[in-house]
Amino acid sequence: MVIKSVNLETVCGITSKLPENTKMEIAFAGKSNVGKSSLINTLMNRKSYARTSATPGKTQTINYYNVNDELYLVDLPGYGYTKASVDSRMKWGKMIENYLHTSKMLYAVFLLVDIRHTPNANDKQMFDWILESGYYPIIIATKVDKIKRSQIAKCVKEVKAGLGANPETLVIPYSSLTKQGKEEIYDLIDDMLVHFNEDDEEGEDTEE
Repeated sequence: MVIKSVNLETVCGITSKLPENTKMEIAFAGKSNVGKSSLINTLMNRKSYARTSATPGKTQTINYYNVNDELYLVDLPGYGYTKASVDSRMKWGKMIENYLHTSKMLYAVFLLVDIRHTPNANDKQMFDWILESGYYPIIIATKVDKIKRSQIAKCVKEVKAGLGANPETLVIPYSSLTKQGKEEIYDLIDDMLVHFNEDDEEGEDTEE
């Protein structure tokens, strides 16, 4: 995947209506301190397009990034920020759930978890939400540079077990520092785009 252009096209708040896009959407979900904005910036080859902060909980909207005028990377609100009010956390949860259930162009969901820790109740809830919406999440295990290489396989196994995922579930160890996992994610997105366009063409032929 070669990034030629990136545009933050749509920002949806709690009361916003989701856009009726015609291009494939790939969503990214994760806890508020899991490194989601850093991942998106790395994938888009931008240093600070998706806002990062030392204070968790900054992403409170659904942000649609138009990439190459071919697809959207959708940044979902970070969840699990304990200092946010209960009301705010419930609203963010409803935003995410509504998006997963109603977006017509959503093709795949990447779920980010910190490889150093066993997934918590919020991670498990998000994993279950994604499943209930008809998608099987691809897991990105972030901050792999923080552990020893010899620990990666063990930590990946613990991530799967903590989420209740199948043993065959794809887990991509990732680091925004070393860029480990970046090309693997690019390859997946390229494959998704090919399949999405093929399905779209088949749908057009059927209509005729």
